[in-house]
Amino acid sequence: MTQARERLVQWLRDAHAMEEQAETMLKGHLDRVKHYPQFEARVREHLQETKNQAEIVRGCLESLGEDPSSFKDAGSKLLAKGQAISGMFADDEIMNWALASHAFENLEVASYTVLVATAEAAGEAEIVVACRKILAQEEAMAAWVKDNLPTLTLAYLGRDASDLPASR
Repeated sequence: MTQARERLVQWLRDAHAMEEQAETMLKGHLDRVKHYPQFEARVREHLQETKNQAEIVRGCLESLGEDPSSFKDAGSKLLAKGQAISGMFADDEIMNWALASHAFENLEVASYTVLVATAEAAGEAEIVVACRKILAQEEAMAAWVKDNLPTLTLAYLGRDASDLPASR
């Protein structure tokens, strides 16, 4: 097995675990964005994209005769649940979510950028195509979150000043 292929398998397993974590996080955020319909709609849309991305990554691993790491997947889900629980105690929870979401989306962009280059080095053209597809979705979500941070901030501040439940 070539070094590039070994790393490709390792990093695809990491990506699968990352998508499992993202799915758990997005599900946990749905209640928190219900007062922000534009954000709720985009979170629901990206949740579906995330589920599809996990399946695409699983398919990439299977095409290499490999499986996702159940240990990494479980650890990532547990981490996401811990993050969701810790956020419940902040009165500006929606803003913390927005910041964390922007950071996480950029982590995914970086991860899929690395996977594209690694798949190219390993000569895995189909995996290159699959990872580029996911990369485009992650770039779009990262840009969407960034572009909508001012809107969310103003909506949050308005709800906060009106004594409406700002985050829940």
